[in-house]
Amino acid sequence: MFGILATAPSTTLSTNHFWSNTNSRSCQLSPVHSHRKVYVSPDNYVLVESGEPSTKRHTMPRFPLRIFRLPYTRAARRRRICTMITALCVLVTFVFPFYVIYKPPNLLIRYFQQKWPDVLWHVPASALRQNGEEMDKVIALTIDDAPSTYTMDIVKLLGENEAKATFFVIGGQVGGRETALQNAVKAGMELGNHAMHDEPSRSLTPASFEAQVREVEGYINRTYDAVNLPHPPRYFRPGSGFFSTRMRRQIREMDYQMVLGSVYPHDPQIAYPSVNARHVLSMVRPGSIIICHDRREWTVPMLRKVLPELKRRGYRITTVSGLLEAAGRSKAA
Repeated sequence: MFGILATAPSTTLSTNHFWSNTNSRSCQLSPVHSHRKVYVSPDNYVLVESGEPSTKRHTMPRFPLRIFRLPYTRAARRRRICTMITALCVLVTFVFPFYVIYKPPNLLIRYFQQKWPDVLWHVPASALRQNGEEMDKVIALTIDDAPSTYTMDIVKLLGENEAKATFFVIGGQVGGRETALQNAVKAGMELGNHAMHDEPSRSLTPASFEAQVREVEGYINRTYDAVNLPHPPRYFRPGSGFFSTRMRRQIREMDYQMVLGSVYPHDPQIAYPSVNARHVLSMVRPGSIIICHDRREWTVPMLRKVLPELKRRGYRITTVSGLLEAAGRSKAA
């Protein structure tokens, strides 16, 4: 497995002679290794063979330095380079796309906003400057899948942090929770349309899609009527976040604004409040639209970490309408 690098006639080699003939490479032997058989592996790691115990332990370089240090032999060097190129290809092919989905760069969000200008992804920071001077650090918080048993806990937490949010309502969850929606509206929250069921809206037929949107619209209007407040602007968020050209056309014809977002911690799939909180805090910037979800027990603990920190950073947390008003793009009800 290993080849003898050099030997004396007696098959032993003095330490000084070995190192003088190998250009004094980076390792050193302890004094007790006065006569040893010295071998070298294909990766250039020196081994010493002897029946006598060694008083000094020789260790290899630790990961990851060992991976990036090229061996001296040509064959081993080629193998190492091929391994590194393969690892890089795997990283680019599989890992990088998942990272972009999890934390899309702001450049990608701007591209989406330009490609689909009728869909609201974010508000450019340049649109939030007050009279060309100081930027208004305002962001929109949106809560999908409302109402649920956690809705009022979220509303209470928002009030404690002087924050507001737009709750996107699933019509199939309203029954028996009308009071929760009314209390949310009275607390200054806003209601948006999230269709009747937790399913991909893109899979619905045109007739079914319109029927669901209109039915949820009725729930929302009745909620505002019950508390004597004017109907809100019509905002729609598609189930599962996917849309088609046909959906966009239908939404415009029904006088709705389709709203997605720019900060999404994937909280329906990731049930760790600290992880989701770090994601939001690392991605948020003026003009962001944050997407998180009702109906999960970990949402309140996440917001308990996020809201005070955003407030400390000087952000004003508001509804979708509040964000558009700050940018001078308010949508009439």
